[in-house]
Amino acid sequence: MDNHRIGETNADILVLGIGNLLMGDEGVGVHFADSLLKEFLPPDVEVLDGGTAGIQLMEAIESHRHVLIVDATLDGLPAGTIREIKPRFSSDYPSAMSTHDIGLKDLISGLTLLGRQPEIFLFVVSIDKVQPLEIGLSPEVNAALGGLKAKVFHRIEKIRSGNSGE
Repeated sequence: MDNHRIGETNADILVLGIGNLLMGDEGVGVHFADSLLKEFLPPDVEVLDGGTAGIQLMEAIESHRHVLIVDATLDGLPAGTIREIKPRFSSDYPSAMSTHDIGLKDLISGLTLLGRQPEIFLFVVSIDKVQPLEIGLSPEVNAALGGLKAKVFHRIEKIRSGNSGE
């Protein structure tokens, strides 16, 4: 099995899962990243479990041309709903992005100000609530992981074929 982690390759594409494993469905991005590390990935794709690192992720994000971020969102949609967003500015991110101390919006704002924002694709998975001190995903969010994987792999193939803007 060929797993890629930050620094092991000169990857062009980063798949970044963020969230908190100790807060139930809010950790969906981390669960997803961990599952991808068990997959055979092309050499130009790296996977990072970003946890709740916040601003510490800036270097990892800016060192790739394309970044696919997976995170939970409290957006009022049914749990397990997957949406792909191609944000251009931090204001394009959903307002209830997640519960991290240093939010993704702040991180993207910083990259934008520095002129270092890569092409970002955001995959958000709707959750009903944050479940403190609960490890694992609800049945609805867990059931969405297969569809999420298909969407992320589809986007990777589009990027690799030069059609990422579609």
